Amino acid sequence: MEKKTTQNIQHYDFKDVPRLRANLNPHARIHSRKRTGLSGHEQRSFAQAVKRARFMALIPYVAE
Repeated sequence: MEKKTTQNIQHYDFKDVPRLRANLNPHARIHSRKRTGLSGHEQRSFAQAVKRARFMALIPYVAE
């Protein structure tokens, strides 16, 4: 398992679907902090962006 590096992103935009999908597994679940390499603050911000994108139907809640 390889840690992904972040590019010092200050804000995760819920409309940036490719970047959000990069940190989701095939079942559309959010990867852990250990896997993504994000700090706690960044992980919470990322999770909020994913939840907003799901609400707006940009990404699915569950993969088929």
